[in-house]
Amino acid sequence: MSKTNKMSLGQLTLVTAVNMIGAGIIMLPSQLAQVGAVSVFAWIISTVGAMSLAYAFAKCGLYSKKGGGLGGYAEYSFGKSGNFLVNFTYAISLIIANVAIAISIIGYVGEFMGIQLSPIMTAVSTIAVLWICTSGNFGGARLTGILSGNSFFGVLIPILVLIMAGIFFFSGDTYMANWNVQSLPVSQTITDSIAVTIWGLLGMESACANMDAVENPEKNVPLAVLGGTVLAAIINISSTSIIFGIVPDSELAASTAPFGLVFARMFSPLVGQLINACFIVACVGSLCGWQFTVANVVRDSARAGFFPKFLIKSIPNGTPMAALISLTLVQTVMALMTISPSLNEQFMILLTLAVVTNLIPFFLSIGSLPRIMRLAGCEGRERILANMAVVIASVYSLYACYASGSDAMVYGSLLTWIEMTSRPLNNPEWETVILPDKTGR
Repeated sequence: MSKTNKMSLGQLTLVTAVNMIGAGIIMLPSQLAQVGAVSVFAWIISTVGAMSLAYAFAKCGLYSKKGGGLGGYAEYSFGKSGNFLVNFTYAISLIIANVAIAISIIGYVGEFMGIQLSPIMTAVSTIAVLWICTSGNFGGARLTGILSGNSFFGVLIPILVLIMAGIFFFSGDTYMANWNVQSLPVSQTITDSIAVTIWGLLGMESACANMDAVENPEKNVPLAVLGGTVLAAIINISSTSIIFGIVPDSELAASTAPFGLVFARMFSPLVGQLINACFIVACVGSLCGWQFTVANVVRDSARAGFFPKFLIKSIPNGTPMAALISLTLVQTVMALMTISPSLNEQFMILLTLAVVTNLIPFFLSIGSLPRIMRLAGCEGRERILANMAVVIASVYSLYACYASGSDAMVYGSLLTWIEMTSRPLNNPEWETVILPDKTGR
């Protein structure tokens, strides 16, 4: 790729922020309303944690000589077993996240149609959405691209409109009434909302995938992931804070379509319904794309020997059919297992589990950064900054896992145990790690 065809620092920063803001944001205001506007402190902590994670990923991508993304990084310190664990838990986290997105869609559909679904019907409807989005991928990558290509802007544009127009409807009295709705200590409010805020910032690792497409990657990639994370955080914080200044907490916490609710409050019920419809279409397209992406991740992992070989099977147009069907069956079971009294509660169960299973591969991957940089011969200020990022990111990841709750920790640990007992055994290659050379590097 010629230099003229490569992205600039500003372009990569924007791409990174765009990848972090997606369908996951559409339920955040309702979840944070359980705590109140004081959740802004959790946003600040999660932003610092996400920036540390993003910086560590950027350095891993720059100096790693292995392919395979997060799994390849982990292999430096934890061998093939570590690579397998990262691929397994990362795939599971994406599978769970897609179920959460499907539930978000059902929440907006319910508000759009003016119906109240029972817990069973919520689960059944979620399963239906998952299979519809899966079947939308049977036409191949081109059709998937058409379905998901512009879906993001159906979410982003309303959010930007809210940020620009919402200031004219913002009430300081409403915001202060929504500040700390349970009158909890600030430390407790941070713990209660940290999982929700990191959910809104996941995807910071995506910048590393564009490393070969950017000018001067050694300098620009770390700057882009930091800038992209800050930009995504600003958009998330601004939109949720403005909503807290417009809609009373009691209404917000009970809503399954918070953005439609705030637009109805600002303009009219008709505008609110249009926003609901916009989010439904956008999120369906996004879910189609994510189902296809996860299926490709699973198929590629099967080719590498990490997953069963039958998952490699594809139809003539290249669609990973075996992986698509298999992961949707798993998602069907998850939707049934997480049935809860309310849609918001079911969404929160899946969110916390997705966060824990996402942070496990993050933790293992960045844990290899000191070894990766040692092998690359990095010294001085760069190595010190990288090690500081690893420490901050590791502490934050552990805290976020703890804050996700005991249920998410138990189920996340169970999934990890299943992985460790199902990996290929008695193969010395799986225990191989890269050892330092005679200089100690």
